[in-house]
Amino acid sequence: MSAFPGAPRVLRAGIVLADPTTLAVQRVITMQYNPDTLSRTLQARSVTAEGGDRLEALRLTGPPTETIKLDAEIDATDQLETANSDSTVVQVGIQPQLAALETLVYPPSAQIITENTLAQAGTIEVAPVEAPLALFVWSAVRIVPVRVTDFSITEEAFDINLNPIRAKISLSMRVLNVNDLQFDDKGNSVFMAYHQQKERLAAKAAQGTLGALGISSLGG
Repeated sequence: MSAFPGAPRVLRAGIVLADPTTLAVQRVITMQYNPDTLSRTLQARSVTAEGGDRLEALRLTGPPTETIKLDAEIDATDQLETANSDSTVVQVGIQPQLAALETLVYPPSAQIITENTLAQAGTIEVAPVEAPLALFVWSAVRIVPVRVTDFSITEEAFDINLNPIRAKISLSMRVLNVNDLQFDDKGNSVFMAYHQQKERLAAKAAQGTLGALGISSLGG
């Protein structure tokens, strides 16, 4: 039976790994199922803390520190019903999908080997290789550069070879902004577009009135 022709195409959330200099796409990680909830925490960056200079009370030093948390699911049950014996899902389950996410917090193995080789050769300091820029995509109007800060996996079902076939992922990310990136970095240009999009959306919000708050004026 074909799908209802009027059904809208559901967009997927995901993470794009891009070259930090050119924004050339290196890998796209698409979530199998969109999370039911998305938790975001914003912590303001102000000049003073409690008991500070009262002349600075209203000043902000930059964009807030924003943290994004979500839970996602990966399930190969339906794929296994129609897959042949040579297919990836039959041979290793959902390990490729899990590995794609896990490598977000791993440096490349080649980098580790190279650094050890240089250290053995007497190199005084080895500069870490720059990782790809991770962009969290939640619709076309919410694309932000992020750093994965916490990542946990709960594997819930396995095939006869102990390959995981169902798992839940808990992912925490911190949004990178001008306080983390150089202003002319490609990643910061993505963040500034996100910042400016918020301002455009805020301008569309209905204006309230003092009367709705039960007051006619401020102060006095």
